Amino acid sequence: MCSRMNETHHFNVEADDAGERLDSYLAERLDGVSRARVGRAIELKLVEINDAPPRKAGVKLRAGDRLSITIAPPEPLRAVAQDIPLEIVHLDSHVVVVDKPSGMVVHPSAGHHDGTLVNALLHHVGALSDGSAPERPGIVHRLDRDTSGVLVVARTPESHTILAAQFAAHSVTRRYLAVVHGSKIPDEGTIETLYGRHPRTRMKMSGKLEEGKRACTHWRTLARSRGFALVECRLETGRTHQIRVHMAESGHPVVSDELYGTRPSTDAGPLSAENAAARRMTRQALHARTLAFDHPHDDQRPAFSSRIPEDMRALVESLFGEAIAQEFDE
Repeated sequence: MCSRMNETHHFNVEADDAGERLDSYLAERLDGVSRARVGRAIELKLVEINDAPPRKAGVKLRAGDRLSITIAPPEPLRAVAQDIPLEIVHLDSHVVVVDKPSGMVVHPSAGHHDGTLVNALLHHVGALSDGSAPERPGIVHRLDRDTSGVLVVARTPESHTILAAQFAAHSVTRRYLAVVHGSKIPDEGTIETLYGRHPRTRMKMSGKLEEGKRACTHWRTLARSRGFALVECRLETGRTHQIRVHMAESGHPVVSDELYGTRPSTDAGPLSAENAAARRMTRQALHARTLAFDHPHDDQRPAFSSRIPEDMRALVESLFGEAIAQEFDE
């Protein structure tokens, strides 16, 4: 049996990061490592600043500080069934299509050991494909925790392989609705970039890289109001946070996206009704509206749609009117 070895990571603090908390700095730069886990490492004196253990997790960093942290790999996760409410859109012996609510993580991971979509599915439909790691059975694509909408999960290894190949070939149709800042967005367009982890903030992704994977988002504007627009985004590729990043980096961030930032609109004042409506949205205004794929075991290409949830419908109605909101009630 192979032993699970501790890993030591080293960092040099740059001038732009001076003044940041030690635990926040390390958590942002270590994939899958929570701030609480960094804090535990500090308590165990597994973290050093300039070759000496810090007194506390909240110590403020200075430019030129040399950091090291030694962490053990996390214990392997394995998903278990949990009786969690879930809206199932379609179920057969090969696939299950669900309407994921905002706030639900798709599968267990560091910091989210249970309460996920996978935990719920194991209770409602039984065994899923073992084509992925034990903590994410059946998962061939994901939605961010605070993104709502439709998602397909494989129930057999054969279906998993076929669906994964479709996602890799970009033949799956995925359309999202997003409310973004800025009404002066063009009628339609395509954003194609090299894409990967942000070079400075590890929690973020970026489409402004010289090297990376190809990422492509097609979008069209459905409605406008003062300071805001309703857009439909079609994913050609499906990178992590892709729509959120592409829209933000094009100057039209998704409303209430805390990670990639919002900005005051240029054509609606801060006290306007439009901005008041946007402030009532407590998560990013992004919804996976439509999903279509070739069924793994017949010649059909089913398409599934998810009605926009109440919080996003209220935002759309406030900004663009009842008639626009009604278009997405089915």
